[in-house]
Amino acid sequence: MRPASPSGPPPAIKPASQHYENFPVASLLCPPHLRPAITAIYWFARTADDIADEGDARPAQRLQNLAAIRDDLVAAAEGRPGSGRWPEVFGALQPVIAEFELPVTLLADLLSAFEQDVVKQRYATEAELLDYCRRSADPVGRLLLHLYGVHDEASLAQSDHICSALQLINFWQDLSVDIPRGRIYLPRELWAAHGVDEAQLMARDVNPATTKLIAACARSARARMLQGAELPATVARRLGGFDGWRAALELRCVIQGGLRILDKMEAMDHHTLAQRPKLGVWDALVIFFKALLP
Repeated sequence: MRPASPSGPPPAIKPASQHYENFPVASLLCPPHLRPAITAIYWFARTADDIADEGDARPAQRLQNLAAIRDDLVAAAEGRPGSGRWPEVFGALQPVIAEFELPVTLLADLLSAFEQDVVKQRYATEAELLDYCRRSADPVGRLLLHLYGVHDEASLAQSDHICSALQLINFWQDLSVDIPRGRIYLPRELWAAHGVDEAQLMARDVNPATTKLIAACARSARARMLQGAELPATVARRLGGFDGWRAALELRCVIQGGLRILDKMEAMDHHTLAQRPKLGVWDALVIFFKALLP
């Protein structure tokens, strides 16, 4: 999981590493009173994700550190001091948990996914991969809807579609990055359906079979994303006024950002085993203007 970046960390919070991010969250489009909360959630997720992914620590040490940050999350939720290892992260997050009554189980779900990333490098079925998305991506959208005061089941389901689609798009975009790390997020059942084996994927062999596999995955992610397309309108109605308009625009930008990556993948004939598509300035303009359309 690579959490989408806010417009910038609070002054006291420094990122553990520099990251390329596709989908900004706490941008100027978000209602100003919610930006500190969104930023605090982001830096919690970013810090925990870096514990799981970055640096040279061995798996046992990563899991130990994730257990420690989980303990600090419990302490923050209960209003107690934590270990003090991540003071900037929990100094920002603890008051947000209290003020907005954040569902802490959603933050814990993120940690569960990061722990899984440490120990699991293959997925047998699409259902197994979507369960990972349920914990690695869907909580982010649900936390955002909680801040917006949107709680109905239809909206939560639409949010899940968007967030899972973003996670899957990240996977299909990042094959050239993840596979050298030993991780293959393409489910085995789809390999078999397209006549692809593990050796081809580990070698990042661009051939008709691997290309068709990735193209099929990309089409599925696009369909999933479009299942959440009505969510911005719901958020606009719930918040109302200018805040509702710009929150909805932010969500449409997120949706269009994901779709734009899929467009770029299609333009390169889905050869993401060899190269990672990125969004540039022109892409940002295209995303914004498409998001302005009703």
